[in-house]
Amino acid sequence: QVQLVESGGGLVQAGGSLRLSCAASEGTASNYYMAWFRQAPGKEREFVAFISRTSDRTYYADSVKGRFAISRDKALNTVVLQMNSLKPEDTAVYYCAAARAPYISDVAALRNYDFLGQGTQVTVSS
Repeated sequence: QVQLVESGGGLVQAGGSLRLSCAASEGTASNYYMAWFRQAPGKEREFVAFISRTSDRTYYADSVKGRFAISRDKALNTVVLQMNSLKPEDTAVYYCAAARAPYISDVAALRNYDFLGQGTQVTVSS
C-alpha cells in the first residue's frame, strides 16, 4: 500500500508563499505519476498540478499557472508544490495523489490516480 503524507500547509496572507511537501512510500515519488489536487469548502475537489515520472512534463490548472511550481526530489522521495503569490481563493485542503498506470489520458482527472493522501490545510487571508 502506497502511503502519501502531505505537510507544509498553514495560514498565510495574500501575496505570500507556502511550500507543500508530499512524502511518499519508498520508490513512489520516482516511479509514479504525481499530482496535487485541492478542495475548497463547499466545492468539488479540483486538479492543481501534475508531474511525470521523469519530471520532463508538468501541467497546471489555469488558476495557478505562473504562481505554483511542482517538482520532485527523488533522493528524498518527495514531491513539492511551491506556491507563490497566494490568493484567498487558493484556500483549500491540498491533497497529493499518485498514479501507477503506465499512461494517463487525463492528468486532471482524480479517477486516474490510485492513491491519495490525507491532505493539508492552506488558508490565505485577505
